This record gives sequence, C-alpha cells and structure tokens, in this order.
Amino acid sequence: MGTMRRRDLIAASLAGTALAGADPAAARAGAAGASLGIAGVGLPVIAGGRIRNYVFVSLRLHLGGAATPESMRPKEPYLRDALVRAGHRTPFVLPGDWTRIDTAALSASLMRAAASIAGRGIVTRVEVVSQAPRRRTGVNPG
Repeated sequence: MGTMRRRDLIAASLAGTALAGADPAAARAGAAGASLGIAGVGLPVIAGGRIRNYVFVSLRLHLGGAATPESMRPKEPYLRDALVRAGHRTPFVLPGDWTRIDTAALSASLMRAAASIAGRGIVTRVEVVSQAPRRRTGVNPG
C-alpha cells in the first residue's frame, strides 16, 4: 500500500510540474475543446422488416459547460444504450445503402438522449468519426 501511495505522489508532482509550466490560454482552449470518444457501437440496418446489416460506429461527443471526459465517462454506458435502443426503434437507414447509416439522424437522436442523461448543453455536438459495416458487399437492394 505504501508503494501505491508513493507512485500516486510522484505522478501528482509530475502532473503539477507540467501544469505549472503550461500556457493558461492553451489550458483554456483545451478545456473548451473537451470531447469524449465512444467506439464500437453496433447499429442495425433494418429494411423490409429484416436486419440486413450492422454498422459499427465510432463517435466523438464534443462537450460544453463544465463537462470533462472524466465526468462524462460514467454516463457513457447510458449514452450507448440510448443510441442502440434508438437504432432498433427507428433505424438510421440511408435509402439504397445498407453499408452506411444516416449520420444526421444519429446525431440528432444522441443529442436528445444526451440532454436527458447528462443535462442540457453538456454535449454540444456529436461527430461520427467512422463507420464500419459488418458486410461490405452484396447488401445493397437490387
């Protein structure tokens, strides 16, 4: 236990030294640009009442107010759950393409969910960083 405390003290002193030399303007810019990454959320592509494909998305939530990635991390499972539920209830399907999802619909849905989960104004923007379909060929309707 003493070893753990010693490590914590060393880490804290190194972090304090690094922050003391940091530019205050850069620190404010970093706080204003806070974001939380959410990777590997599988969303269904449903057409004709059948699941045709899954698209795995990686997201970046841009945070506002006093929110930090550390304060939002405990809320991440709730945000994932809300997104998956919305994806099954009203799929984010692009007409004629079963390999991608509608990013505008996904962003709007997650913004609504984030307002109720984390509070209004905490998530300022949802960015879809990447989309990876489970099946890449033979899934477009003929």
